[in-house]
Amino acid sequence: MTDMTKAEAKARIAKLREVIDRYRYLYHVLDRSEISDDAHDSLKHELTQLEKDYPDLITPDSPTQRVGGKALDKFQKVSHRAPMLSIEDVFGKEEVESWQEYLSRLSPTVSFQYFGEVKVDGLAVSLRYENGILVAAATRGNGKVGEDVTQNLKTIESIPLHLAIHKKVPTPAIKNKVEELLKSGEIEIRGEVYMEFKDFARFNKERKKKGESEYANTRNLAAGSIRQLNPKLTASRPLKFIAYDVVSDLGQETHAQEHDIMQALGFKTDSTAKELNNISSVLSYWEDIRKKRDTLPFQIDGIVVSVNNNDVFERLGTAGKGHRGMRALKFSGKQATTKILDIRLQVGRTGAITPVASLKPLQVGGVTVSRATLHNADEIARLGVKVGDTVIVERAGDVIPRVVEVVKELRTGKEKTFQMPTHCPICGVKLVRPGEEKIWRCPNKECRAKRKEFLRNFVSRKAFDIEGLGPKILEQLMGENLVSLPSDIFELSEGDLRPLERFAETSAANLIESIKEAKKVSLERFIYSLGIRHVGEETAQELAEHFGSLEELKKASVEELQQVEDIGDVVAKQIISWFHDTSNKDLVSALLTAGVEIVNPKKSSFTGKLKGKTFVLTGSLDSLTRDEAKERIRGQGGETTESVSRSTNYVVSGKDSGSKLERAKELGVLVLTEKEFLELLK
Repeated sequence: MTDMTKAEAKARIAKLREVIDRYRYLYHVLDRSEISDDAHDSLKHELTQLEKDYPDLITPDSPTQRVGGKALDKFQKVSHRAPMLSIEDVFGKEEVESWQEYLSRLSPTVSFQYFGEVKVDGLAVSLRYENGILVAAATRGNGKVGEDVTQNLKTIESIPLHLAIHKKVPTPAIKNKVEELLKSGEIEIRGEVYMEFKDFARFNKERKKKGESEYANTRNLAAGSIRQLNPKLTASRPLKFIAYDVVSDLGQETHAQEHDIMQALGFKTDSTAKELNNISSVLSYWEDIRKKRDTLPFQIDGIVVSVNNNDVFERLGTAGKGHRGMRALKFSGKQATTKILDIRLQVGRTGAITPVASLKPLQVGGVTVSRATLHNADEIARLGVKVGDTVIVERAGDVIPRVVEVVKELRTGKEKTFQMPTHCPICGVKLVRPGEEKIWRCPNKECRAKRKEFLRNFVSRKAFDIEGLGPKILEQLMGENLVSLPSDIFELSEGDLRPLERFAETSAANLIESIKEAKKVSLERFIYSLGIRHVGEETAQELAEHFGSLEELKKASVEELQQVEDIGDVVAKQIISWFHDTSNKDLVSALLTAGVEIVNPKKSSFTGKLKGKTFVLTGSLDSLTRDEAKERIRGQGGETTESVSRSTNYVVSGKDSGSKLERAKELGVLVLTEKEFLELLK
């Protein structure tokens, strides 16, 4: 017990916290070390002892409270107050220049300037501070809903637990606003959790010593570390955080000012980030970072360039799932050579047969690669790939490596030509190749491989998210003939599980409880779980929001489906075909009979003057792009579709209108000129 009075202890604790946080800022933000690790540890030890003596003086933002959260049973979902949008990728000079031209068409009077920074390959997260104290942290998730990882992110030293102004901020007005929110208000910061190469190598070395499997790359390890249910495990991982966005309105006028603000508040930002005066500067910066890429201490996969002026950036708005004023400029893929040991076939949940090359393991862009996709039989023929060939493997933009070229000069004559089989390698049923598709498919609905992949998708995190029901357990249950259809999962009992290997009384009870909890599922997750071709997570979300219930979706026409963003004729017909199939009807019915409860999205109370009206746009407008016109219509409650039908209320006709205008006249649909359309929007 200290011989200090409580008042003295309180003052000493406050001073220690201030000094420790100052050293944290110097080390993690400015890359300066003004104190040895031992001395730093000694200060933290003194603080820990004082807080132990006076536990009522412990606060959530104390440096001693980074590791202390209890292990969780599961992560809670959390809605983002502002969506964490994705960024559209570009891969070459021509695509960058096309983006510049696109922006100029949208805002012809603006002289665009940009801000560039490296695109760290990690896990995107959002941090929310109330009165300067970290109170919530979440993963990006699907952009609208993520997972609450507050306790885990608190363990990362480069994330400040409380905010303070460490250096000069861009303007007095911003300084006043920041000080106001630090006293009473909210500040939201977004950035990337990552791991440096040296820490990654050290971590894998320790795992290898213990006989444990090594991680393939820094991104997987960072993401996996954040999703540990026990914060102590996350704390044992050498994670770092780099900030790139201020969501809150602090009076910032440019993205460059946001970087200065984040650094002033104690966050590490990209030291190579810079303002760029024009598109030529953007291309030069891109090339400069490409040359420096291998000297950086962490993995990057390109740069992010955004319109620097925030007012202009906001006016440009969004298109699809990302901002118009922002692009990710990716590097051309890193390449390496290796040998193809074999070509094997994968059977997907929709029956797609994908040839995959088994490779002699190699390193590509810091990642160990042992397999690469060959896409389809046509691609194999185009490349002329044979088993035993030396090939060039590329990992570009994403994490899926591919074979891009055969080094035919190194052939020995012992290579073997690959023949695409005519029958499914699993069930033996003759393969089909519908219409113009390049992909062969197994049409057998009873195919065990299809069924296994379908069930894996069904229980995945994006679908029913059944805790404890991973691929191995699922395969075990299928092997024991306990699960064949999705509805079988919800009919399982503890008695079915207890006799099985890997199951004891507790684990059986836990899985059954997880299955019971999963019976209540959102409409968007239910739609995704059905495995309809072309319907991924985001499309499922759009369908759920648009139709509001499964019954409405099931009876939708092609035209009604095409009113949903990003759904064209092919996808619409695929959805209708799926719901008209007898076996699929039985699948849905069996799930509902087994107790699955679908939670429909809450209907918006918004009623604009165009609510219930359907528009078709044809030709080009002078004052608006097509996307902007659609957004204006939806903003007032209306809907847009791509084809004219008797249910269409208006056709907006611009320059060079085509067959849609003639169709509107045939059906007697009201045609609006651009001027009439703009009047209607007022």
